[in-house]
Amino acid sequence: MTPVDDRFHELRHLLRAYEQPGHAFDDTLEAAGTALSAYLRAAAYAPERAAEAAREIKDLLALGLFSEEIADDVDLLPHIAPPQGVGVEDCLRVVLHHLERFLASPAAPRPSVRPAIAWEWRERFPALAHLLGAYFYQDSLEVEYQSHAEALDDYLSGEPVEDVRRAASDITEFLALNPSEDELREAAAALGLSEPAPAGVSLRQWLIDIRNIIMHRHRAES
Repeated sequence: MTPVDDRFHELRHLLRAYEQPGHAFDDTLEAAGTALSAYLRAAAYAPERAAEAAREIKDLLALGLFSEEIADDVDLLPHIAPPQGVGVEDCLRVVLHHLERFLASPAAPRPSVRPAIAWEWRERFPALAHLLGAYFYQDSLEVEYQSHAEALDDYLSGEPVEDVRRAASDITEFLALNPSEDELREAAAALGLSEPAPAGVSLRQWLIDIRNIIMHRHRAES
């Protein structure tokens, strides 16, 4: 649940899309750039997010970026450098323009379109991102777990049932979006996977095995 005093929580999520190198404020009035396009594709699944981001930008612009009233809130936002000669507030006005255009005619979700940046992969597959990033991060199988099976057992026993089921559903869609092994490895790394699959098992088969284990366990418990 978002804290009631988190004044710019959705704007913070939006700006995180710009943190990936090469995607900082490349928007123009004519076209949304890489990061904002990714955000708008994510917002197609929940247009209220775009509405909230627009409201928060208007709030920020009305007070001014350097207002003492919101100084602590602004400090929590990702600090994205604007292009040379352009102010942050000007960039936010361009973002607001595209959000309002989106809200005037919200786009339908496009589930067959592959995410373009790591932020979008994590937004699209949050449960799978948590599984891979929190349990199979770099050196997790040396520092915290003795094997893939031990890490997965810890995940299954420690996470909420609905999140685990969502991860299984995520895997199905994730595999369909990544038909080649190169695409699959790249997308899995974007979700936070840093450990290789078990020896002798392809990444695709390992993810299928995880999905099957989750489904089998929950069938047995239901």
